[in-house]
Amino acid sequence: MKFKIPVTSVLLMLITHAVLGQNTLRLKILDKETNESLAGATVYVNATTGAIANAAGEATLTGLPDGEVTVRFSFVGYETRNRTFSLPFTGAQPVIILLEEHHEEFEEVTVTATRSSRSIENIPTRIEFLGQEELEEKAVMRSANIAMLLRESTGIQMQVTSPSSANQSIRIQGLDGRYTQLMKDGFPLYSGFSGGLSIMQIPPLDLQQVEVIKGSNSTLYGGGAIAGIVNLVSIQPADEPQFKLMLDQTNASGTTLNGFYAKRNDKFGLTLFASGNRQQSYDPNSDNFSDIPDIKAFTVSPTFFYYPTADSKIRLAINTTLEERLGGNLDAIEREAGSANEFLQENLTNRYSYQLSYEKKWDEHRALNIKGSLLHFDRDINQFNYSFKGEQLASFSEANYSFGTGRSNWLIGANFYSDRFKEGDLRTDDRSYEQNTYGVFAQQDLSINDQWGLESGFRIDYNDDYGWFALPRIALLYKATPKVSYRLGGGLGYKTPSIFTEDTERLAFRNLRALNLNDLDAERSYGGNFDINYKTALGSEWTFSLNQLIYYTRLTKPVVLSENFGSGTFFFENASGPVQTQGMETNVKLTYKDFKLFLNYALIDTELKYSHDGRQKPLTPKHNIGAVLVYEQHGKWRIGLESYYTGRQFRNDLTQTEDYWLVGFMALRKFEKISIYANFENFNDTRQSRFEPINLGNSMNPEVLDVWAPLDGYIFNAGIILELGSAGHDDH
Repeated sequence: MKFKIPVTSVLLMLITHAVLGQNTLRLKILDKETNESLAGATVYVNATTGAIANAAGEATLTGLPDGEVTVRFSFVGYETRNRTFSLPFTGAQPVIILLEEHHEEFEEVTVTATRSSRSIENIPTRIEFLGQEELEEKAVMRSANIAMLLRESTGIQMQVTSPSSANQSIRIQGLDGRYTQLMKDGFPLYSGFSGGLSIMQIPPLDLQQVEVIKGSNSTLYGGGAIAGIVNLVSIQPADEPQFKLMLDQTNASGTTLNGFYAKRNDKFGLTLFASGNRQQSYDPNSDNFSDIPDIKAFTVSPTFFYYPTADSKIRLAINTTLEERLGGNLDAIEREAGSANEFLQENLTNRYSYQLSYEKKWDEHRALNIKGSLLHFDRDINQFNYSFKGEQLASFSEANYSFGTGRSNWLIGANFYSDRFKEGDLRTDDRSYEQNTYGVFAQQDLSINDQWGLESGFRIDYNDDYGWFALPRIALLYKATPKVSYRLGGGLGYKTPSIFTEDTERLAFRNLRALNLNDLDAERSYGGNFDINYKTALGSEWTFSLNQLIYYTRLTKPVVLSENFGSGTFFFENASGPVQTQGMETNVKLTYKDFKLFLNYALIDTELKYSHDGRQKPLTPKHNIGAVLVYEQHGKWRIGLESYYTGRQFRNDLTQTEDYWLVGFMALRKFEKISIYANFENFNDTRQSRFEPINLGNSMNPEVLDVWAPLDGYIFNAGIILELGSAGHDDH
């Protein structure tokens, strides 16, 4: 009994000490700028101690020992913060923790297509964004044009319209390329006649970012934006000079040399982009027909900047692109002359465009923009006993003024489009035309409160040939929590008839009668989309985001190409019923340390309601799946493995194609000023000729081939990038 009292006392002292050493720490995590609660923020001490902030941004840590403890705070899109506490903690609780937005990430997502000063997360319009990292990766995969960049975006299809020229048209959510407005720095680029070969003639090296808005956006940009817009944003000059030189070589005998330079001083700035591409004809299936045509192309694009004051800018951009394409029978390509038994198509294109703009910005919410552009485009198509020659002169001018407050911003403006096409002397029917369109528009961007945002707009256009068009549009944003947001939008659109479509491109405009063009009705559309965006942190090193989109577009009075059976000629008419496209897009992003996994799925259900059976649109796969795994060690390595699934499609004769997978691998290694890379595109060598017999070598009408899978198969390319100045140091 003598030892019981001391032993009991010691045990009681130890228990009391253990209980007293268990500390509780209450925390509240807020956005530093807005003081908004960050529900879902992660609070982490070690593998066994941590918490997730509730809807009020509060988290509680229990069982903490006496002494110093370091707590880590993280949230998606915010800078991770560490703070050390001395326990027992004697200060007021809950302890307020302020997190800052990740500035580097948010600098990359400043968009221009909506002409709003708000960040991408606060814009009611749904915008898809590709920054410099993604552009660098796509430039490595395809240095000569932006087709690869667009093809791998969810819900976008690059459709080959001509096996001989290898021309591709961009389809967004199942609608033909003529319904997409292609822009650069807010200027409309190529439409009508100049839309031919346009995607294939835009190299990506001088781009800062790419913005894609799907669905009708005619309020700001007028007719032609029924399916959406693609806005290419150029790199701006900075005080430190920037220089890039890229040399790329493929196993398909293609060589591309791209160069870019940018520099600004106090009053003047300059960017200069030049590109040369030499591609020899390539025939992977040995049928003596070029699956990649013989190409000689050259582009030079200087842009001059003048800054009269600190808040104003004058910009003059000039672009020249010259290209020759020879596609068809390989023997005819070698001789540069076709015959009655050897098909050869020659495409000669000359593009000249000029852009002039003036910007004056008084403050964050008040600015004036005046701009104008001129495009001159010539194209010759030469085949045996047939030629098509034409010249297009198109202009665009606009003045707009923005004003308002941080809560309510207005944009008002007026613009003018002109489009004149003149066919060459060798013709059976003169299909020349001239159209002028005048428009006025207004848009309001309203922050109702911290959770609700509204974007509304209205446009009135008048076209010389097709009359008046009223185009309302609305988009609504609801931020339920910092993790979850909803967007709902919709509007009306229109498209005036033109002889330049995917179908007439396949014909090289042969036997096309278009004298009734002005008798047709303009195409009109209405549609909308709804999406849910969710993002969260999973522990301290994982992040997860999900975007789910559903959409619907109905195109009334579609202009379709019909054939006069017996005479072999073609003409346009308004179809007796609409084209309807609906579907959904799912995008998932999972990150862990230096690894990123992207998963996407697109359901594209495009129906031709005017056909007697309401059939699916030909050459439009209903199901598409993509998976991309990227490892990026910032400033050193970028390695990517990707796979894409394309579902079955209908041919024009209503038969179904096979489905297929494409698999690719890319590796890029950066050094201080030099990067080297290798890209294995379609290394499983998926080709249409592997699914069905294709022998175009002696065909005199190869354009009748329905192209539903790659023709060129496996392509390997490698190259080197030299970077000097600011571009070479951004990653260090």
